[in-house]
Amino acid sequence: MTHPALRPGLIGRLELANRLAVSPMTRVSATPDGTPTAEMADYYRAYAQGGFSLLITEGTYTDTFFSQGYANQPGIVTDGHVAAWREITARAHAEGAAVVLQLMHAGALSQHNRYRQETAGPSAVTPRGQKMPEYGGHGPWPTPREMSQDDIDVAVHGFATSAARARQAGFDGVEVHAANGYLLDQFLTDYTNLRNDRYGGSTANRAGLTAEVISAVRKEVGDDFCVGVRLSQTKVNDFGHRWAGGARDAEVIFSTLAAADPTYLHIASEGRDWIETATLDGGVTITGLARKVTGLPVIANGGMHDLDQAAAVLEDGHADVLSIGRGALANPDLPRRLAEGLPLAAFDHEMLQPMATLSHARLWRQDVDARA
Repeated sequence: MTHPALRPGLIGRLELANRLAVSPMTRVSATPDGTPTAEMADYYRAYAQGGFSLLITEGTYTDTFFSQGYANQPGIVTDGHVAAWREITARAHAEGAAVVLQLMHAGALSQHNRYRQETAGPSAVTPRGQKMPEYGGHGPWPTPREMSQDDIDVAVHGFATSAARARQAGFDGVEVHAANGYLLDQFLTDYTNLRNDRYGGSTANRAGLTAEVISAVRKEVGDDFCVGVRLSQTKVNDFGHRWAGGARDAEVIFSTLAAADPTYLHIASEGRDWIETATLDGGVTITGLARKVTGLPVIANGGMHDLDQAAAVLEDGHADVLSIGRGALANPDLPRRLAEGLPLAAFDHEMLQPMATLSHARLWRQDVDARA
C-alpha cells in the first residue's frame, strides 16, 4: 500500500510529485556578506536528488537594516545574492524539485547584523531566554529599540523587494517567516508587542503586520507566484508559548492572514513533535483548523519522519503536505527510502552543526555518484 505522503500534491500552481517537503533549517553557511556558496548548492541538491518534491530554504535576510539574524546567514538583497541563489534553484529544478525561499526578519532575536549594531522590535521588551550558541550567540538578548512607523515601512518594503529578487533567482515561491519568535511573530505575540497603535492590542491588530507583508509581497510578485506564510506558537527562545486565546486566537489569525491572499500556511513546531504543539481546545488541531478556516493548503511540521504519524496527519485531514527537518538531515533521501521500504537513519545532533551538515551533504553526493 502506498504511503499517503508519496501521493502527488498541489500547492497553488505548484504540482508536487509527493507530499514531502524539506523544512527550513538555519545552516549559517553563506559567506560573511550573505552570498550562498557552492556547498549550499550541493546541500539543497541532495534533497532534490533524494526525492523531496518541495525544498523550503533556510531563513534569508531581506534588508540591510535590522533583518539579519546570524553571522553567515544568506541574504537576498544584492545582485550577487540573486546570482548565487540562481545556481541553487537551477540544480534543484534539474532534479525535479520545486524551491521556495523563506524570507526572514530577525527583529529583536538578532545575534549578528553586519549592517547595524542595535536590534529593533515591536516594543522595547527584552526577549526571553539566551542567545543560541549553535548559531554563534552567547548570553542574554539585548533590549531592542521600539520600531517607528518608518522602521516598519522599511521592513515591509524589504520583504516585498526580496520576493521580487527571489523570482529573478528562479524560485518557485517565497515563504514569509512569521514564526518561531522572529520579527513578525514578535508583533503577533502579546508579551513582546505592547504597542497602542494599529499594530498592537487585539489579536487581529497584532497579526496585521504579517498580513501587510503578505499583501505587499503579493503586489510585488503577482497572482501566479507562490506566497506562503509560516506560523508557530512555539519560539526558539520560548518553547512553551501558546496563543493565549487558543482556538479562538487561531481563527482570528488565520482569517486575518487569509484575507491578504497567501498561497499556503505552514504551521511549525520549533523542534517539538506535532501532536504536542498542534492540539487546541476541544481536541481540534491547529493545522486542521487552519485548513477549515482558510480553505488553503496547509503544511504540517514536527516529527513527520515518524511515518505512522505522517500517514495519520494526511489521512485524517490535518494537513496537505508535511515538512521534515531533522529527519531530512539524517535522511536526505527519505522519500526514496519510504518508496523502497528501507529503514530511516537516526538523527545525530552533530548534523545541526553547519560544517557537519555540509560534510553530510557532500558524503550523500558521493554516495549518489557511486550508485549512478
